[in-house]
Amino acid sequence: MLLFAMSFLLVILQPSTGQFPRVCANTQSLLSKECCPAWDGDGSPCGELSRRGSCQNILLSQAPLGPQFPFSGVDDREDWPAVFYNRTCRCEGNFMGFNCGECKFGFSGLNCTERQLRTRRNIFQLTTNEKNKFLAYLNLAKNIPSQDYVIATGTYTQMNNGSNPMFRDINVYDLFVWMHYYASRDTLLGGSNVWRDIDFAHEAPGFLPWHRAFLLMWERQIQKITGDENFTIPYWDWRDAEDCAVCTDEYMGGRHPTNPNLLSPASIFSSWQVICTRSEEYNSQQALCNATSEGPIRRNPGNNDKSRTPRLPSSADVEFCLSLTQYESGSMDKMANYSFRNTLEGFADPQTAISNPSQSGLHNALHIYMNGSMSQVQGSANDPIFVVHHAFVDSIFERWLRKHRPMLEVYPAANAPIGHNRENYMVPFIPLYRNGEFFKPSRDLGYDYEYLQEPALESFQDFLAPYLQQARQIWAWLVGAAVVGGIVTAVFTGLIKACQKKKRGTSSEIQPLLIESEDYNNITYQSNF
Repeated sequence: MLLFAMSFLLVILQPSTGQFPRVCANTQSLLSKECCPAWDGDGSPCGELSRRGSCQNILLSQAPLGPQFPFSGVDDREDWPAVFYNRTCRCEGNFMGFNCGECKFGFSGLNCTERQLRTRRNIFQLTTNEKNKFLAYLNLAKNIPSQDYVIATGTYTQMNNGSNPMFRDINVYDLFVWMHYYASRDTLLGGSNVWRDIDFAHEAPGFLPWHRAFLLMWERQIQKITGDENFTIPYWDWRDAEDCAVCTDEYMGGRHPTNPNLLSPASIFSSWQVICTRSEEYNSQQALCNATSEGPIRRNPGNNDKSRTPRLPSSADVEFCLSLTQYESGSMDKMANYSFRNTLEGFADPQTAISNPSQSGLHNALHIYMNGSMSQVQGSANDPIFVVHHAFVDSIFERWLRKHRPMLEVYPAANAPIGHNRENYMVPFIPLYRNGEFFKPSRDLGYDYEYLQEPALESFQDFLAPYLQQARQIWAWLVGAAVVGGIVTAVFTGLIKACQKKKRGTSSEIQPLLIESEDYNNITYQSNF
């Protein structure tokens, strides 16, 4: 009955965040390279008559990229989304969406002026009804076609540069599986050649902002297809876990009684079919994943390669990671040392922050531990554990943001791997989002985590605490500025007194203080934040 009711809601509720908008997946839009659909509210492109937005040329970042991808003009994802569209809706104020038809994350109301703050909760603290509702929502998403979005089944070249569109329908859940695949797939170079050292969602600065945006879009899709505007993704706190606590039929599916690589038939997820898991097959055929079913979810938690992932992450691992002050460093890829991002992603040792891709820590450790569909990057989102796992990873990112309070400029503006500079648009999202837009506190995006919620300030000292913390971070600069200021003041005071004495007729033995102009210009003020 619940499933029927939710299916009925689909008729009146339109999902609106994803990949290729259905209304732009046609020859006319591809040849004109324009995706500016009309907003139903007034019938004008991008809701321009209602001042929600307008059709504009996309503004691509010109910042240099890192050396990891030595090609140009061979991958549809370069300068996303310019290969497909160079004009899209640019929304004003708090409006958002491929046609400016909805509100930015954290806002609601007819004119998107009402602030909203929802709370993501620990999956084990949900009531039985709340937990069952979450599982039903997941299953609903797996069985309802996306109304507004389709996926590409061929490259732009295979589409004959737009004159032969190649798109197909997909269900809401698999839409997100496909997007995760598309962002991390290899570059097809022709023949049987591919380039593997490329990923628009992993192994670089955009890893955390990309997945933050991904979860927000997924969350909003569930809200829309169910009509439950208060829905939030629960998280699985896996710190110090001895086993996969969510791997039971009550939650995300237990182990099959006779085949340890499959899910228990008592779990609703045992009937799910995976997509986009055969990367070598796609590469050999120089083809994209077309979302054909490829068998059941595979999972065998704990029976992984112990030499690579000997244990699940500990609280100490997380705390050490949070102590790292640099968001990104060095090559800004999986070889980066002392990088918070690389350590949390799992390519650096969670006890030293030194890069060691042969080991898997923190985020990566969970994927490897699951020993199945979750363990292969391109198809990992097939397993619904992906969602509750990444919600907790995002909460650690949030803790780091609150602890260190970085300015936007901390996120690299240039020389990151392709697609990961601050102003690059995230692949493959339409509407367009830049990496830097999600390098901000979660509360600015309309959500919080239950275990991170702060109590009301109880005293003036509590009010001052964050400002005192910032002052401590720049105290060396303040002291240095004071010292230099004192020196400069002394110099000018000496000059003034010398001039005064000269005017009064000073002794010839007394010489005025001289500072050559070229020496004065060489005085510099340096600060290290």
